Amino acid sequence: MIKLINIILLLLLFPRVMEAQEIPLSSEQQLENQADTEEGETEDDSWLQDLDIFKKNPININTADADELRQLRVLTDLQIANLVTYRSVLGKLQTIYELQAVPSWDVATIKKILPFVTIAGALSLKDDLLKRFSGGEHTILLRLSQVLERSKGFDPSTAGTKYLGSPQRIFFRYRYTYKNLLQYGLTGDKDAGEQFFSGKQKYGFDFYSFHFFVRKTGIIQALALGDYTVNLGQGLIHWQNLAFKKSVDVMGVKRQSAVLRPYTSSGEFYFHRGAAITIRRRRMESTVFFSFRKLSANYVADTVNQEDYISSFLNSGYHRTESEISDRNRLSQITAGGNVAYKGRNFHVGVNGVYYKFSLPVQKKDEPYNLYAISGSNWYNESIDYSFTFRNLHFFGEAAIAKNNHIAVVNGLLVSVDPKVDLSVLHRSVSAGYQAVNGNAFTENTFPTNENGIYAGITIRPYTGWKIDAYCDFFRFPWLKYQVDAPSNGNDYMIQITYSPNKQAEVYTRFRCESKKGNQPDNSTAANYLVSLPRKNWRTQVNFKISNAITLRTRAELIWYDKDGVNAENGFLFFQDVIYKPLLSPFSAGIRLQHFNTDGYNSRIYAYENDVPYSYSIPSFFGQGLRYYLNLGYDISDKMSIWLR
Repeated sequence: MIKLINIILLLLLFPRVMEAQEIPLSSEQQLENQADTEEGETEDDSWLQDLDIFKKNPININTADADELRQLRVLTDLQIANLVTYRSVLGKLQTIYELQAVPSWDVATIKKILPFVTIAGALSLKDDLLKRFSGGEHTILLRLSQVLERSKGFDPSTAGTKYLGSPQRIFFRYRYTYKNLLQYGLTGDKDAGEQFFSGKQKYGFDFYSFHFFVRKTGIIQALALGDYTVNLGQGLIHWQNLAFKKSVDVMGVKRQSAVLRPYTSSGEFYFHRGAAITIRRRRMESTVFFSFRKLSANYVADTVNQEDYISSFLNSGYHRTESEISDRNRLSQITAGGNVAYKGRNFHVGVNGVYYKFSLPVQKKDEPYNLYAISGSNWYNESIDYSFTFRNLHFFGEAAIAKNNHIAVVNGLLVSVDPKVDLSVLHRSVSAGYQAVNGNAFTENTFPTNENGIYAGITIRPYTGWKIDAYCDFFRFPWLKYQVDAPSNGNDYMIQITYSPNKQAEVYTRFRCESKKGNQPDNSTAANYLVSLPRKNWRTQVNFKISNAITLRTRAELIWYDKDGVNAENGFLFFQDVIYKPLLSPFSAGIRLQHFNTDGYNSRIYAYENDVPYSYSIPSFFGQGLRYYLNLGYDISDKMSIWLR
């Protein structure tokens, strides 16, 4: 069994009691699905940071624009448009409970955003500017974690490649924030196995990041210096922030974000380093960005043709061994681009473009599935994105083209059919040859390429306390994929029933069935052939608050992989959580006991785990075992908190 110790210290230089990170249960499921799809966890904790900022400095629901409301990642664009229309017709809200009168706003949505919004009066721009550099909050975070068992990479008595550094992972972040208007800070990260103030890392951390970000200063909507992220359209050409795909949130099919965002996470790939600015004049908004970065990549010296090239980008951020260190900073990348958008009252249209210049040509491995892969010393994408809202209907989409003239299109529709029924539909048609360096659209594939599909979702609230969410998705891959040596297709169905009889209890049960085609595993014939690989899972979870201080959470999950086929595997997972968090007490705690038993990796099960603030884990469980953890938190003073996992 793997045990992980995680210690965190938070020093708040302005009086503030630190609370444990809390996210909606639906968001936990989104993160689990994301980890399952990508077979790994994201290091992007920007969403957790945003929730913390908004909890301390709630958004003014009477003055917030659409971009601010999108940062909550709770509201759909249809709900946002209806709120803006409601305010323009009836004026400012007099009480937060008036949100119930806004069309398409249900009680569950209002409960989710209540901790993060207010109707308080806004400061004048002059007062706001004067307070930005003096009225904010300084936070220092130091996190140390280590796997207690010694892995082979640290054991000199075993054969194989060894790590050069210590087994501790160290994360440091200093951040100054004034509401959501000014933010600057420094981040440092050392992964387990990397050197620290020794060897190749004489300056300490393996990764450093600095950001300075200003919002809403006259016509300047956003100004970024240092590290930042760029999000354009629906992700067909460029999207660097965390973005969810299929989940129980069936209305969350639209990519939502401001174009520019500050970057403060520990991931070492999906961000830009340079300068960017967004300017708004009446209904026109323009963004320009420029970036220069050194990237890790697989370097190949072609002695036959006397030409060096890059065979792949490396996005793990690991520099623990001699070979990993030799690949570090092998590639220089210049990125430039921008966006021009016109935002009308009920519609918007934008033109987007991004250009990349590489110091060495990119040449992927010569395999049939790489026929259309990005190649050469440069790449570029262009697109048009659009949206339109009419009454209870919101239409959106993006059409993009790549350097090789291959095309991708995504179109979606959100409809509030009835106060109790919401519908979503999304169609995507992405050419087999379409490629984007930083693409991240709502597709079955991890990246938007080689896919045609249609998705439909529905949310029904038949009675008070009851909710039904369901979706179906049909997709086809017209060209080969990794470990899929022929064009293929698949489908995905999910239904979840949630019952919340009161504020103390919530029960949901979910069934999902997904089927894709892949090469037959362990095939011994001369040529590969495809087989259907269906996977079904059934989950039931109960959350019950037995007092103001104690919450119980119980989950049971079953999985069947290729149930009636030759690759059949089954799996089971059960856990029990006890969360102790008394009001106005400096102490909090949480404990989990979990048992899992699966036949192999194909029947793996992902489970979200509570962690120290600004951190979470979503391991995959396969094989057989017990897992347990304990979280402890204590507010030493108004300015310091300590957590142990």
